[in-house]
Amino acid sequence: MERKVGSGTATVEAEADGTFVLRVDGSLQSQVDLADPTHLAFEYMRRIGDVVDAVAPRRQPVAVVHVGGAGLSLPRYVAVTRPRSRQVVLEPDEDLTEFVREALPLPKRSGIKVRGVSGRSGIGELYDDSMDLLILDAFEREAVPANLVTTEFFTECARVLRPTGVLVANLIDGSAGLPFVRRTAATVRAALGDGVVLAERKVLRGKGFGNVILVASRQPVPDLTTAGRRAQPPYDVQPLSELAGKAVPLTDAEGYITPSAPPGTFRR
Repeated sequence: MERKVGSGTATVEAEADGTFVLRVDGSLQSQVDLADPTHLAFEYMRRIGDVVDAVAPRRQPVAVVHVGGAGLSLPRYVAVTRPRSRQVVLEPDEDLTEFVREALPLPKRSGIKVRGVSGRSGIGELYDDSMDLLILDAFEREAVPANLVTTEFFTECARVLRPTGVLVANLIDGSAGLPFVRRTAATVRAALGDGVVLAERKVLRGKGFGNVILVASRQPVPDLTTAGRRAQPPYDVQPLSELAGKAVPLTDAEGYITPSAPPGTFRR
């Protein structure tokens, strides 16, 4: 299937393993398993799934806000593993959401509500202390939007999260010294508190490009070391404070330019 959407031309194609791949202008957005939504094909999504499993018992409903929608893989995962959960997805491309709903239908009574707003404005509309989890997984032109990694944004995230709530942010970096994720880690710590970082060792050492997951909360974050060792491929778990070091938090006024993925990263 193919359709023009706000962000370009979206396609959904079936894979040999029975999953479906969503692309926009050829860039890989999501891989969805309609038969088994607990199957998360992307490595970074499996890490986020590990976080969800660590902080929220299975079968126990949770309140989750997702910044970024695409194929709705993570909301589907939560809906199946924690029925009756209340989930809000902030996805500004309403045409894309309509296409996904048609090509990759959500199950009835999934509890997933998609709002056609940007992450920044959508967070501002949520009530104080209303969410257990806030998952940031948003990209624009294969880069994380700069206004979703600043002190002002994460302060709003802290307002929306309950005292025991957890922020999970998917970032990308591969530059020497990881300047982007270090500064974002410092920003998250200043707004929310401490936590951990999940990434492959080569990425943390600045020897390869990849996803870096930041996890932060006002309360201690559950130990994810065992999950990291068992994962395929394995990932390291590092204290957020260690990654942040003496980095300076990001602000709206700075106009920081977030890194884009190397050519071909999101294409296969």
